[in-house]
Amino acid sequence: MTWTRPMRAALAGAVAALALTACGAGGSGAAAVPETATGSLEHLAAEVKCEPDLQTDADTIRQAICEKGDEKYILATFSTDRGQREWLDQAKDYGGFYLVGRKWVAVGEERTVEELRGTLGGDMETGTDHSGHAAGGGEGDGAAHSGHHDG
Repeated sequence: MTWTRPMRAALAGAVAALALTACGAGGSGAAAVPETATGSLEHLAAEVKCEPDLQTDADTIRQAICEKGDEKYILATFSTDRGQREWLDQAKDYGGFYLVGRKWVAVGEERTVEELRGTLGGDMETGTDHSGHAAGGGEGDGAAHSGHHDG
């Protein structure tokens, strides 16, 4: 999958915004996990009672913002397993919590992703925690999650 500049910008912005809201999120106990859901973005969104706000509608990725109460999360579907893995590998550099199914990902606060797992199944993955990298003289206001990537 070729990453275009708009796709990278959309990914960076969405994941950085979600990572900022995820700082300090506490986990709740894990419930029984159902079989991992499959299907289109609209099908997965319907399963979790989300009215998806479509952000990216391309051949290789479809990505939407969903709301759960006052929290937002990203729901993305992919045309290939490889495209999904490449997206995850890049996205995890921005931190955050990821619920991963076959050709789909949900990204959000830890407790939101854990709750989604109770409906969609899937595997939990965690992005890189950059909170420790702010030590040493920055004006730390949570900007450690902003990330900087060339290329």
